[in-house]
Amino acid sequence: MAMHPIQKDISQSTFLLVTPAAPKIKDPQTGEVATHRDTGETLYTVGVVEMLDGRADVLKITIPQSGLAEGLAQSAAVRPVRLVALPWARIFNGQLSDGVAYRADALEAAL
Repeated sequence: MAMHPIQKDISQSTFLLVTPAAPKIKDPQTGEVATHRDTGETLYTVGVVEMLDGRADVLKITIPQSGLAEGLAQSAAVRPVRLVALPWARIFNGQLSDGVAYRADALEAAL
């Protein structure tokens, strides 16, 4: 069951890169890499820690290849551009699974 994207307010958040960009795998059995449905561009995932109000949350964000800044090292301060949260839910083998997927147009070095 697809749900509508939610624009995430990150104006008060600080982000640190914890896992470098890696191609997003669409099918683990075949190793097929995920691509953007409109542009065909390869999608990547990065892990970041978002710090806000004394809390730290790890987010895995999907970003198109063209949106990845060069030279970002682990623990670098970064800023996701146009970050959206995509709630999802599905039933598999009679069990409900749900969560939130994150996407951004780009990941930049924070100044």
